[in-house]
Amino acid sequence: MKLKVPSLQHMARNWHPTPAATAKALVKLALNSPTFNYRPLFGAVHDLAVLGVPYEQVYRGLRDATKRPGVRDNYLGVLPRLHEHLEAHRPDFVQPVGRRHYPIGRGLMVPFEPPLLFTVGGQFRLPWFSFWRDRALKKEGLSLFTSIVFELLKQDPDLEDARFEILDFSCDRKTKKRGLQVLDGEDIPRLSEATIRDMLAVFAEGYAMAVAELNGMARPQRDDADQRQPDPRQQSFWDDDTTPI
Repeated sequence: MKLKVPSLQHMARNWHPTPAATAKALVKLALNSPTFNYRPLFGAVHDLAVLGVPYEQVYRGLRDATKRPGVRDNYLGVLPRLHEHLEAHRPDFVQPVGRRHYPIGRGLMVPFEPPLLFTVGGQFRLPWFSFWRDRALKKEGLSLFTSIVFELLKQDPDLEDARFEILDFSCDRKTKKRGLQVLDGEDIPRLSEATIRDMLAVFAEGYAMAVAELNGMARPQRDDADQRQPDPRQQSFWDDDTTPI
């Protein structure tokens, strides 16, 4: 078995204070990875914001194309909140953003690939869409993710002045329904370079421990109904090679 290099958001989500705890989380995720992904919702972002496809058409298309009821309800729970946000902050201009990579140690390069760069009222905005049901990025993980994003933005003259936002579509604890909280990156506590370096060293060591533990294990078999296409933004850790996505 081969453990995939995680994306930036997965790295931040699965960081724990010790290498052993990090390795445990990575092994657990690798052996019990989700049987669906959020690629259709990123497609909905593109259809609504870039192509201007009518919301009702996007809704019907997503509903009819998703056969599993639980997954369909998951997508359709997010879609109205997504539509409301894009209507309230209608972009003047939209452009794609290329993938960036950030070194975290031991030769590992984690990818970061925001879907789009908007301009609203003449201001550049770089939104990150978090479609996880639970609030996956919080506390140290949220600060680690945001701090590295700002490091990446500083390295790109086209992005350094963009307003970075996290659009959190997680479920409300009381109602269990999808909501939307917009987190301004400037309001999230930033970490020092030394703290980032120490946290990344912990993750890199934990990743190496997880790889060692998983080596030689038989890959779990799934029914054909559970097979899915890999998602470049909210992916599983398993793949046929160790190329980052």
